[in-house]
Amino acid sequence: MNSGELSQALKSADGGVIFSCHVQPNASRTAISGMYGTELKIALKSPPVDGKANKELCRFLTDTFKLPSSSAEVLSGHTSRKKRVFLRGVTLQQVIQEFAT
Repeated sequence: MNSGELSQALKSADGGVIFSCHVQPNASRTAISGMYGTELKIALKSPPVDGKANKELCRFLTDTFKLPSSSAEVLSGHTSRKKRVFLRGVTLQQVIQEFAT
């Protein structure tokens, strides 16, 4: 995944970045697995019950960027595979550098 593809799934926001994600719960491990159209595809080890996948997604993002757990918030898609997540304390450039290959 290159920076051009990745930038389609990201939007700079005041104080952070908004991620457009397509999540795959019950995966063998939690990791970025590429792009799903214009969304960042993220495999999650957690099952999609009782908010566990949402918590895993937020934990993965905050751990990746070494941020406090309160820095990630699911904005929309709480019960859907398609989600928008706001991550405070990072810039668009930092995210692109971390995830672009």
